[in-house]
Amino acid sequence: MKALTWQGKRKIAFSDVPDPVIQDPSDIIIKVTSTAICGSDLHLYELLGPYMHAGDVLGHETMGIVQEVGSGITKLSVGDRVVIPFNISCGHCWMCQHDLQSQCETTQVRKHGKGAQFFGYSELYGQVPGGQAEYLRVPHADYGAVKVGHELPDHRYLFLSDILPTAWQGVEYASVPDGGTLAVYGLGPVGQLAARIGRHLGYEVLGIDPVAERRAMAERHGIQTLDFTKDTVGELRGRTGRGPDAVLDAVGMEAHGSPVSSMFQQATGLLPDKAAQLAMENVSADRTSVLDSAIDAVRRGGTLSISGVYAGAATPMPMVKLFDKQIQIRQGQCNVRSWTRKLLPLAEDAADPLGLDDLVTHEQPLSNGPQMYETFQKKQDACIKVVLKP
Repeated sequence: MKALTWQGKRKIAFSDVPDPVIQDPSDIIIKVTSTAICGSDLHLYELLGPYMHAGDVLGHETMGIVQEVGSGITKLSVGDRVVIPFNISCGHCWMCQHDLQSQCETTQVRKHGKGAQFFGYSELYGQVPGGQAEYLRVPHADYGAVKVGHELPDHRYLFLSDILPTAWQGVEYASVPDGGTLAVYGLGPVGQLAARIGRHLGYEVLGIDPVAERRAMAERHGIQTLDFTKDTVGELRGRTGRGPDAVLDAVGMEAHGSPVSSMFQQATGLLPDKAAQLAMENVSADRTSVLDSAIDAVRRGGTLSISGVYAGAATPMPMVKLFDKQIQIRQGQCNVRSWTRKLLPLAEDAADPLGLDDLVTHEQPLSNGPQMYETFQKKQDACIKVVLKP
């Protein structure tokens, strides 16, 4: 089959790879109908090369049609249409039973001290072949795969795999009081959805992003927007008085600014893999311009919710300010299956309350994936969300 494979820093190939096969009774094989490029994929494209291997199949936002089922499958049949959560969870361990599927004890990558396996996301998360491919093997499918209807277009369901529950969890973790104010830093796909979810739940939402096209998309959904500048904190306080009740960081470790951390990240990427892994696990630091701004902006006694990915082992935190302002912090990988029951009706609602019909800016054949990685990373051609069709 054909798939998008990692071949080196900023090098993605449309390659021939072996077809997936049933390896365990709980597996299914799906024919992929849609797969997306996630902002997290760009970390593999740019920074996490030391944990990648040439030929790794990418992608963790995937849906398709069941083609084959393992002997232990009881809830799915050939022909079913399914969405595949990005984290691989068993459904029966203590963590899954407590809605912490991203920490699944059955699939934890203990070698690297990480939580549950992900599709298409480096040896740190199990080196499981991903879904930017014509076919995908799905382990623990009776629990993981989300069966959906056949009537609506793929984009109404596809984002249940990652960015929609990630955004919802981020807003839930923000603990915005009734009628309160939520500021969302970063209006990429997760930030766009988080801002819309905030509006759907009745909050005043302010979106911050330096890219005009992203601000324009958010404004179509009733979001007040600001550019990200040195005056952002002052503007947020000016609009809210004390500062937002909660701030959601949907950017993470590759934020604009933080030139010293940026240089360190780039230098680490030039080291041999083992040396780079050692550096990343002990002395690496993230770009924290967004994180620092969010901590400054949130009101005293407010909440900081972090959905953006951070990976720096030595990223500094302003503990004096966090303590003095009595800021609560909630963060973590999304527990996708814990939110499915709540989100599926919203995705299927004819009124489209979260604006899922207005998120995809680029739909391309899978063969155009290498170019679309570059376009997405460089924010060219007003690119906000890419969906690929095998």
